[in-house]
Amino acid sequence: MINQHEIQQLSHLELLARQVVEGFITGLHKSPFHGFSVEFAEHRLYNTGESTKHIDWRLFGRTEKLFVKRYEEETNLRCQLIIDNSSSMHFPDATKGKVMNKITFSVHAAAAIAAMLRMQRDAVGLSIFSDKIEINTRARSSSIHHKMLFTEMEKRIENPAIVTGTKTLGAAALHEIAETIHQRSLVIIFSDMMESSDNPEEIFSALQHLKHNKHEVVLFHVTDKKTEEDFQFDNRPYLFIDVESGEEVKVHSNEIRETYIRSMSEFKHNLKLRCAQYRIDFVEADINEGYKHVLMPYLLKRERMG
Repeated sequence: MINQHEIQQLSHLELLARQVVEGFITGLHKSPFHGFSVEFAEHRLYNTGESTKHIDWRLFGRTEKLFVKRYEEETNLRCQLIIDNSSSMHFPDATKGKVMNKITFSVHAAAAIAAMLRMQRDAVGLSIFSDKIEINTRARSSSIHHKMLFTEMEKRIENPAIVTGTKTLGAAALHEIAETIHQRSLVIIFSDMMESSDNPEEIFSALQHLKHNKHEVVLFHVTDKKTEEDFQFDNRPYLFIDVESGEEVKVHSNEIRETYIRSMSEFKHNLKLRCAQYRIDFVEADINEGYKHVLMPYLLKRERMG
């Protein structure tokens, strides 16, 4: 449990991330997946032939297994978290009451993964892009570095207003980010992939660039499923606004529902096919479904890489 002193040291986002992770791990231990090693922050299994200097003999006495004490500079995994912060990611409009939008969901999910990486002494880096690269850090495991990552992520959800006209330049950003990740890493991307509907070849070339550098890539396709995929709007006229271009279209929802759903289904099908082609893990991330659907695929991927 988190004690009072720790609460005072944590930012709001860190506290939320820790609570999400604790709830997830508690659920994990009550499920068929309880065998996953999600609490090995201080130890790792001893490898035959290495120095016995750091073996924890007390733990051996309790478990009859050899574990080595791990230290801050050690890391099993390098992970780069990449968040799309373009205008379309700020849908739905969070200024209208307590609405979860795509950027808030992505930040919360990325923060929870960062918290799990921290628990496991893994190195984590952060990249955020919109019409430019807003931040791109190398993967590190220090406490100061983690604090900085949470501060940067929190900035993206402090002002909930939708800013129109911030187009996604994901392809160029991902190419640039790929050039800066020099060691084999787990690359986790949170994006609605709206840019890929306009220029699919460019964005997939960038994803392929990451795969070419031997990284493992997981794409969390972030959507508000009920509106963006199922088009659950009342049977009445609406004014739809393209948050990236500012273009406005006044139309009756029933007139375009069938065509829209068909187009979105084709878009998503093609997205899945291309990810399968490049051996990129494609994970649906509906912002209304909670964080388990993000943390479980991450954990499964980490176990396979471990």
